[in-house]
This record gives sequence, C-alpha cells and structure tokens, in this order.
Amino acid sequence: MKFIDEIQITVSSGKGGAGCVSFRREAMTPRGGPDGGDGGRGGDVILVMDPHLNSLVDFRANKKYAAQDGRQGSGANMSGADGENLFLRVPKGTLVRNADGHLIVDLTEINDFTLLKGGRGGKGNTFFKTSVNQAPEHSQPGEPGEELTISLELKLIADVGILGFPNVGKSTLISRISAAKPKIADYPFTTLTPNLGVVKIDDYQSFVVADIPGLIEGASEGHGLGIQFLKHIERTELFVHLIDISGFSGRDPIEDYRVINHELSSYDHNNENKEDYIPLTERKQILVLNKADAISEESLNILKQKFKKTYSIEPMVISAVTGLGIKELINTIAKIVLRR
Repeated sequence: MKFIDEIQITVSSGKGGAGCVSFRREAMTPRGGPDGGDGGRGGDVILVMDPHLNSLVDFRANKKYAAQDGRQGSGANMSGADGENLFLRVPKGTLVRNADGHLIVDLTEINDFTLLKGGRGGKGNTFFKTSVNQAPEHSQPGEPGEELTISLELKLIADVGILGFPNVGKSTLISRISAAKPKIADYPFTTLTPNLGVVKIDDYQSFVVADIPGLIEGASEGHGLGIQFLKHIERTELFVHLIDISGFSGRDPIEDYRVINHELSSYDHNNENKEDYIPLTERKQILVLNKADAISEESLNILKQKFKKTYSIEPMVISAVTGLGIKELINTIAKIVLRR
C-alpha cells in the first residue's frame, strides 16, 4: 500500500431542510388550520480516529466530502428526515489544520471530533400560528451547512525513533528487535516509508520503534528524503542515533554524528514558530555504533575514545546482523521510555 502522510481535502456539512407551508384539508373540517412540518437538520462532519489505519491513502481519489442535507418538511405536521452525518476515518496521530495552518485538532488521544455542524432545519408554518394569525402562509428555509478546506497530516506515534544516514542498519535493527519486516538492501534509501515495530519487554510492557528513512546532509532543507520524514520523529521521546562504523560507506562516523544532529537543529529552527512544535534537539538520544563485527577491537576502541573526546559521549556498540549488544540496547531503551 502506498504511504500517504499529508493531503488536503474540502469538507462540508449538510444544509437544513426547508419548513413546509401546508393546511389541513379533510372532509367535514373546513378550517383545518396550518399543518406544515419542520425541515430536517443537515448532517455533521465527524472525524473518527481509526487505530487500524496507517496511511491517508484512502483520501487520494476524492478531495471533496459532504454530509447529507436535511429533508424538507411536509404536511400533516411531518418533519423532514435529518441528513446523515459524514464520518471520516483517519489514522491515529493525524493532525487537522485549516487553510492558514492553524491546528484544529490532534487525533492522538481523542476518538472522534465534530469538525462541522449541519444547518438547522427551517420551521414549518405550524410553528408560526398565533392567536392573531391563525393561518400563516410562510415557513423558514433551512440553514446552510458549513464548508472548510483542511489539511490532514499524519505523524507516526512511536516512543523511539531510529536515526542515521542511509544504510547504517536501521531496518536491520528494527527487524532484529521487533516483528517488523522492512525491506533491507545495500543501496541508499532502501526504506522509502517509515516502519513501525513493537518491542515486547514482557507480558505487560512494550514500546514502539519507528525506523525513519535515511537522512543526509541538507535533509532539513528537503534534500534526499528530507522534510518528508523528519516530521515523523516529532512525536518520539527518544532517538537511537545509529552510526555505521564498518568503513564500507566511506564516511567518517564522527562527521556523520555531527551532520545528523545539525540537521535536527536546522529543522528545529525552521519550525520554531509552529504553535505545537517541540524541538527535536530537546529529546533524549542514545548514540549507537553499528556493524561492530566488521572492524577490529583496536579500531573500535580508538573510535569510542574519539567520540568521548569530541562529544563527551560514551557510545553503545552493537551488530544488528550478529545480535551483539542488542539485549543491552533494548534494556537501555526500556529504562528510559518505560521508566523501569
């Protein structure tokens, strides 16, 4: 299934049905009086959070959605039927914004939200009967519905985001620690969509890990897969910063660490005026050196000392392929996100 994480649609609630002008006409009842019924109410537009959805792809084919109009009232004081509500199902973690970018609702913790109310139905002429006006010949039209253009923006719900350059082993790591089965290959941008995996600690505790597609220098400005997926780590509490130390990439691990953190800082700067934004640089981060099976112990120790000297960080060491250090990494993550 194609992953769609942002889309713009136009929605409208139903208009109210018109009231009816009618007079009772029956044999032996020459003065039946008014009996026009009220119009029905227009349908509401209601957003429903569906935990079984993981993409906005269902909105790709149709960009306009409307609730049903209320029906017109009729004689014999019969009210028109109310219009059916329109229920739009969206994934958990969907942000709804208006055309100006203002946040309307965050469908993360709430199950449903009434976005637009339908128009009220008009009153029939029965309503206007008074002691001085026994035969009113007017009724009300129904109220119009509302229309709104909104953007739906999906941000993944995960406790932990795995960061790093392309091919540092993020997909391999998530497949090692969870049941997720992402595509794995030895070329850049193998992962074109975020992958989620659930890591079970015991029968009662687990946490969700997001494998974010590889970042490169300039990602905060849209280079590579850039901003398209940087936003998906906005909800994560903890980052696992994965570094390839095998040497096969031709990159410097120390420089890789600097570049990715610079992109997080730049992304923060670009979004500092957003009302609901929490800076990425304020999140906890675990530095993890991956592919330790591909270098000598001496080279590994030298690299660890470089990180300690340059950034005052004691990195963890793993091999996602062989399983080296994986248990220790899971326990470290669990202590932070589960407060164990």
